[in-house]
Amino acid sequence: MPTGLKAKNSSVKIDFTIKIGGEAGQGLATMGFLLSKAFARKGLNVFANQVIQSRIRGGHNWFQIRVSDTRVLAPSAATDILIALDRESSCHLKELKANSVVIFDSTQSTDSTQLTELTLGCPLDIPLAKIASENGGNKIMSNIVAVGAVLGLLEYDINILFELIRESFGDKDKAIGEVNVKVAQAGYDLVFKKVKCNKLPSLSAVEGKRKMLASGSEAVALGALAAGCQFISAYPMSPSTGIMTYLASKEDDYHVVVEQSEDEIASINMALGASFAGARSMTASSGGGFALMVEGLSLAGMVETPIVIVVAQRPAPATGLPTRTAQEDLQFVIHAGHGEFPRMILAPATIEEAFFATARAFNIADTYRVPVIILSDQFIADSYLTIDDIDLKDVNVERNILSDEELKELKEYKSYQITRSGVSSRALPGNPYCFVTADSDEHDETGRITEDLDLMRPEMVKKRNRKNLGLLKEARPPIKYGPKDAEDCFIGWGSTYGALKEAVDLLNSESRKRHEKVALFHFSDVWPLNEKHFAFLKKVKFAAVVENNFTGQFAQLIAETTGKVIKNRINKFNGLPFEAGQIAKAYRKLKKNG
Repeated sequence: MPTGLKAKNSSVKIDFTIKIGGEAGQGLATMGFLLSKAFARKGLNVFANQVIQSRIRGGHNWFQIRVSDTRVLAPSAATDILIALDRESSCHLKELKANSVVIFDSTQSTDSTQLTELTLGCPLDIPLAKIASENGGNKIMSNIVAVGAVLGLLEYDINILFELIRESFGDKDKAIGEVNVKVAQAGYDLVFKKVKCNKLPSLSAVEGKRKMLASGSEAVALGALAAGCQFISAYPMSPSTGIMTYLASKEDDYHVVVEQSEDEIASINMALGASFAGARSMTASSGGGFALMVEGLSLAGMVETPIVIVVAQRPAPATGLPTRTAQEDLQFVIHAGHGEFPRMILAPATIEEAFFATARAFNIADTYRVPVIILSDQFIADSYLTIDDIDLKDVNVERNILSDEELKELKEYKSYQITRSGVSSRALPGNPYCFVTADSDEHDETGRITEDLDLMRPEMVKKRNRKNLGLLKEARPPIKYGPKDAEDCFIGWGSTYGALKEAVDLLNSESRKRHEKVALFHFSDVWPLNEKHFAFLKKVKFAAVVENNFTGQFAQLIAETTGKVIKNRINKFNGLPFEAGQIAKAYRKLKKNG
């Protein structure tokens, strides 16, 4: 166990999950964020995710926080502390352990009888609303009482929570902040050293280096800023909206222009215009919004203008489940657009990788003058992860734009010069040395419209698509995790990495019984695919592709790339992310059925 981390039983590893269940409007996200940030302040590792319904108030939502002394990248199937703020929270009772704790208020709408009867460990009926009112607050502050009670159960430093509350309200609403502090203290005092739950770790001695806490959307936005992004145009569409709103909060600090456009058609065209003028530009949406961007995507291919596009996936078709997660748009973003033109697609495996993938996307877009698509999803976008540090030395800004000095030396500049690589040098419009043009019609090397069907049209098609060879070299191999001599493997891509990694650990811990070892090959660069990166398929005896979709889209790409059809599939498409136990169970079933 790392220095400074302590549990009541020193042999017990710190790895527990808090789940907050309730209706939209009850402050679940506020509670979850405060707890997550409180744990991060003293160096604990946090992975938090939320499951919400598409409504402003009502329905049943939950915010889940996993806390550990080691890095965690996925939610746990079991819940150690359940804060039940509504009657529907009883649906989580099946996730509880024999010694789990349930915090509820029987004076409110919670079904206290069911919670008390079905909770084998430690049901805590706390009059949350009454405590809030007695300490100068109101019913709305019941959630802060619950947060204080959770920290009391864990014997955690309550002063960290006080700091966060005061930071949140600031000087302007200082009086309200102090009421919240008093309410939190009351919840903490009610259970601190009075309620004994021996299986919960004591965090009284935790003292570690403060960690960053970032959501997937924030990581993408920060990666864009690190890469020198100067312009984003987007239309709000969950789960991508957080990227635009975060960048809007940093407009003045980083001199980035954030434009909320009237629709997604305008979004991509405005971003293309800004990029053509020389500003590093991006747009972001979900699958439905990206569908409207497709004509603009083709325009980017024809005028060879770099652009970064974030597509945060959610279950479809049509509106589908707008606040849930999926990996259903892979084939769509690969083949979107009329005509044939290159693009690269990156699917970050973790929130931390989302930062570096975004920065890298801008460099690839500028180097090859192509669109680069970052394929995220609701699970990554709306989850939070603690990060030790981000080394900006790993971020290089590569613009690949001709300087005035270089242009001055050129005898002639051709915007679309035919080259062996397919990549033409790029100059910005308005420079004093050459004319720079762009047109959506087929053009010659200078950008002038052409109807030369015998020579220029074929040569331009080949020139644009030769970039695929360069992009293929840019594609990185999969992450390999697990024993080198494993003869069984999982193949995954994007946000499934955390659950797959844990599934590999779980199955290998049982390997003595099964005499089988399992490894993981996980892809973050999902297009174009390099056949060389699948050499491992010749060495393994069993492979299963794991995806959050129904048709096995990545498995289809593997077949197209390698000619090898992988029949073993583990697919989930109910709008929820994978858990390690589900993957392990599906693996055992596949192996049993031969």
